[in-house]
Amino acid sequence: MQLIEEIKPQQSIELLKSLHILTRDGKINQDSRRKLKQVYHLYNFIEPVLKAIDDKNKNFVMVDHGCGKSYLGFILYDLFVKTTLGEVIGVDSRSELVDKSKKLANKLKFKNMSFEASNIEASKGIFPDSVDMITALHACDTATDDAISFGLSKKAKYFFLVPCCQAELSRHLTKNKSIALKAPLAELWRHRIHTREMGSHLTNVLRCLLLESQGYKVTVTELVGWEHSMKNELIFAEYVGPKKGNALDRIDEILNEFGLQELKFRFSF
Repeated sequence: MQLIEEIKPQQSIELLKSLHILTRDGKINQDSRRKLKQVYHLYNFIEPVLKAIDDKNKNFVMVDHGCGKSYLGFILYDLFVKTTLGEVIGVDSRSELVDKSKKLANKLKFKNMSFEASNIEASKGIFPDSVDMITALHACDTATDDAISFGLSKKAKYFFLVPCCQAELSRHLTKNKSIALKAPLAELWRHRIHTREMGSHLTNVLRCLLLESQGYKVTVTELVGWEHSMKNELIFAEYVGPKKGNALDRIDEILNEFGLQELKFRFSF
């Protein structure tokens, strides 16, 4: 087997092969190397928080919302959770992906790891009233908003979010462009590439304000170097209690300024 220096010593090689990060003979290509590097970087952020959670609550619950193929959930479980009494629950609306993840968890005997095929509203009714951590790695478009909505409903103590493909707001910017272009501010998204970038940036700004309005301290940082991924923004939120008093007003003002009032439901709780 080719030795891959990036792989953490406690990492299951069988898991990495099952996730197709490693080939059957233990080799890794450049795309898989980048993917693994991103997940490991995120793990470096998450690990100390998991340790703090485990110190306070041995039976902690972590939900990976919009988990897809569950790269993050499986690696977090393998590197940390399997040696604790904690639980990892993956949620995704695509039942075929959930079924594959269930089979893999059974194969690897990850006994405290489970998966649910559920949409956002249904998922709120099938879990305990509170969870300790919400993760969402590259959950596409509004799936990150679903993860936030779910986490707020469950009084999650921490969020780790790496958004992807924030297309909904960009579509609305495009739809309202003929009206908005009368204002000089609209030059910021007159060109298509700027529309996409502005939509992505505004979406994450509004997400941060929503979390702050509900009593979370929010930190936004770079996950890995841009040479590894363009979807590189990490939003970390920790519940501290005091709500940012003007956060909801700021959301309203931004939506009004950009002609996006119809999306208010997306950034409210």
